[in-house]
Amino acid sequence: MSGPFDLSLLRRWPDVEAPGLVAADAADRLILDESASARAEIGPGELVVIGDAYGALTLGAASDGADGIRVHQDALSGEAALAANARQWAPDARFASMGLDAELVSGARVVLLRLPRSLDALADIAATVASAAAPDAIVFAGARVKHMALAMNDVLRTAFERLDVTHARDKSRVLIARTPRAVTPPEPRAGRVDGLEIRAYGGAFAGARIDIGTRLLLQHLPGDAPAGTADDPWIDFACGTGVVASAWATRHPDVHVYASDQSAAAVASARATATANGVADRVTVVRDDLLSRRADASASLIALNPPFHSGSAVSDRVAPRLFADAARVLRPGGELWCVWNSALRYRPVLERLVGPTRQIARDPKFTVTVSRRR
Repeated sequence: MSGPFDLSLLRRWPDVEAPGLVAADAADRLILDESASARAEIGPGELVVIGDAYGALTLGAASDGADGIRVHQDALSGEAALAANARQWAPDARFASMGLDAELVSGARVVLLRLPRSLDALADIAATVASAAAPDAIVFAGARVKHMALAMNDVLRTAFERLDVTHARDKSRVLIARTPRAVTPPEPRAGRVDGLEIRAYGGAFAGARIDIGTRLLLQHLPGDAPAGTADDPWIDFACGTGVVASAWATRHPDVHVYASDQSAAAVASARATATANGVADRVTVVRDDLLSRRADASASLIALNPPFHSGSAVSDRVAPRLFADAARVLRPGGELWCVWNSALRYRPVLERLVGPTRQIARDPKFTVTVSRRR
């Protein structure tokens, strides 16, 4: 590739696309501009991109001549969007999607990072980079100013000797970290709640705790549901740290559970949670967008605490995609047990996309419903 890349061409698909939601923004452009001179001095395979929402940093760098770019995106939808944007607009770009581990950053000399909003996620990224990147590695970490906090500087300073802060431009800023410290790779945070062991890598929703919505759902999930076999497992959809999956498997020693999430951090956390509770042999955890690996009409019971963010934006368009795919996977008469913020008023949507829906429980903030597949 050669010549400047028009970031406005990028699309968010398969993530939510709606007015006001963009695939590239001023922070992406600032990161590319601030890192341009450093990127010009590195060779193939020495550039790593982390947190690239939909491909702006990867394809922008490729257009400047970067080759063999290693990329980590937590959201599987981000990987799909990067691949789709590359096919459409930059078919010659050479990159590989990888996990957040030593292989991703080994020998890297320049790292482009979209700052995550979670400090724990940033700590995991910083430790991963510092523990395996080249001694002269430089990290260009940027975001919109409204999503940045001074505590991010402190997190980066624990992993790097030097930190510089750029001037703001178009309400965005870049932190530049140099000289990696000798640090150890990240381990999941550990917690124990109501007798359940929880493990959480940085960025996993709720961390090593049980959020109040999931807690309400756990209090009301059925104890005598059908199936739960290896061929018809109970499904923890958008599983996060795998609290529901491991709680199910712990409460019901003969039940098999299938847990799915599109977040790499969530999947790693859910696997660690299952292992910590001694149920990994009956809990299968996969990284998937929706439930695409599951066949139509293949499940009798699904539990879901749907997210309501698309990237940093709050959106009511995320959950209906999950409801529709849950309906596809449920057998006729199968049940979707769902907890949701009462203000979102999802019951009519569940009625339309899944089937007859009744309220099971409600507290000042959350509602639990069960929807029976038509």
